[in-house]
Amino acid sequence: MAHTLIDKRPERRPLDLSGAAASPGILVDSFQRRVSYLRLSITDRCDLRCTYCMPERMTFLPRKDVLSFEELDALVSQFAAFGVDKLRITGGEPMVRKDFIELMARFARHLGHGLRELTLTTNGTLLRKYAGDLSAIGVRRINISLDTLKPDVFEQLSRRDMLPVVLDGIDAALEAGLKVKLNTVALKGVNEAEIPDLIRYAHERGADITLIETMPMGEAETDRVEDYLSLKDVRASLQREWTLTDLAETTGGPARYVRVEETGGRLGFITPLSHNFCESCNRVRVTCTGRLYTCLGREDGADLREALRTDPSGKALQGAILGAIAAKPQGHDFDAARLASPASPRTMSHTGG
Repeated sequence: MAHTLIDKRPERRPLDLSGAAASPGILVDSFQRRVSYLRLSITDRCDLRCTYCMPERMTFLPRKDVLSFEELDALVSQFAAFGVDKLRITGGEPMVRKDFIELMARFARHLGHGLRELTLTTNGTLLRKYAGDLSAIGVRRINISLDTLKPDVFEQLSRRDMLPVVLDGIDAALEAGLKVKLNTVALKGVNEAEIPDLIRYAHERGADITLIETMPMGEAETDRVEDYLSLKDVRASLQREWTLTDLAETTGGPARYVRVEETGGRLGFITPLSHNFCESCNRVRVTCTGRLYTCLGREDGADLREALRTDPSGKALQGAILGAIAAKPQGHDFDAARLASPASPRTMSHTGG
């Protein structure tokens, strides 16, 4: 049963926004959580069609609706001025955007000047092309989605026969000196039996791996009720084979980590349904259209594109960000009992992974 966030809610403390634009400082919500992590989507397009993420016949956004390089750069500059020190670039698949490396280089100039880390999440299909360039501009680690090591299952899930390309991309990232973390969506009866093999695959290569529960987001072409696999059950199963030692360390996201003593590697669990991670939420998302979402599973947020395009001074952008952070909800509405009805109409590709 998922955690609910109804009873005993901490009292909101109103934020004094006066003078905030003139003195950026840090972003703190009304539950006294500091927002230091921005997940920024640069495109809704993708070269895969993963069944739990989007429909096969996906309608992508027209170019005019997507933020330009200049607008994306302005957003990153403002969030860095507000004390956000970790930037993760997402999509869709971020590497399919034209002149991707040029855009990443723009972001990279903030490293050491506000940003502590620049990273991205990718499906891995274009890593052989871009891994070296990413390392050269200052990216030190990346997340790569990998749900299976079986070609037929990969094609079933992604609707594309590209597993060899993805595995080669993982090798290319490691060869370029990038620290790799694999992200695996745990799907009951699909890749459930493969999870130990995926863990071994990652740890044999010196990579971390994080398991993720399926999330009730947008239209998909799978039965989320049938797909849902509680990671509490997965962990109990793994503990019959391996020794799992809880770790206090974090990479700044929602994962809770353990060390697998027999492999020496690190394993993460992201559990939005069986055990939510809202109490320590430090992140917000901005879509490729400039919509700021302060919670993955809620519609709260602000239209930053409108602020960018109507007020060149930047004051409207600052005010929109500050207002949205002040209203950031305590937690999401994901619930395993309501998986059949999406908590949000947005697909993950529109939201930014």
